[in-house]
Amino acid sequence: MSSLGASKGILEIAKFGVYVTIPLILMYTFANNTKNLQKFMGNRPYIVYPPEGPRPPSPEELRAVARELARQRNNN
Repeated sequence: MSSLGASKGILEIAKFGVYVTIPLILMYTFANNTKNLQKFMGNRPYIVYPPEGPRPPSPEELRAVARELARQRNNN
């Protein structure tokens, strides 16, 4: 600690205190009062799926389209 100096050592201790106390305060706030947690989680949808789009054609349909294109190419 002597290589850091007294002011830098105090700053590191203060930062560590902040890093430890903020998660503890948040955990205490939400764990002891479930209404807070429900209010916080209720404002945000958990999973939102996009609307379902059209299905891709089946392999049989793709083969039929490919055969038709090949026939048209051979005829021209």
